[in-house]
Amino acid sequence: MNQPFWQRKKLSEMSLEEWDSLCDGCAKCCLHKLEDEDSGEVSYTNVTCSQLDVNSCYCKNYVERTLLVPDCVELTKDNLGGLKWLPPSCAYRLLYEGKELQWWHPLVSDDPNTVHEAGVSVRGRIVEEKDAGDLEDYIVTWPDEGPDERPDEN
Repeated sequence: MNQPFWQRKKLSEMSLEEWDSLCDGCAKCCLHKLEDEDSGEVSYTNVTCSQLDVNSCYCKNYVERTLLVPDCVELTKDNLGGLKWLPPSCAYRLLYEGKELQWWHPLVSDDPNTVHEAGVSVRGRIVEEKDAGDLEDYIVTWPDEGPDERPDEN
């Protein structure tokens, strides 16, 4: 059996290249989030980080992102377990929880567009940071949603 790396390796054993390839390009982690100070509940907004390329759904300045955006949280093998705001569809979260990658993940589908075709990415549903007002006016629930099953091919 020749299993793909994400099925035979622990997250802690992955190379940097393998780790980075787990990103499905949904860009939900690049949405501004609000945390209730009392309950700790996290709400997503549809407002994107200033560094997100709204067409590709990837960071325009990935290498320098934490310098350009001081509150950008770099997802690492060490902090993964403490990031409760990662969406349920996130590959890092799924693998951390012992689950399989979704059918639309580019590593599974071998196509970087399936994340967009499945309606899982932020593409077409976002407001750029420069165009937004009060973040509380932009709270959305769709980042917690996403297709689990492959659509019927009838």
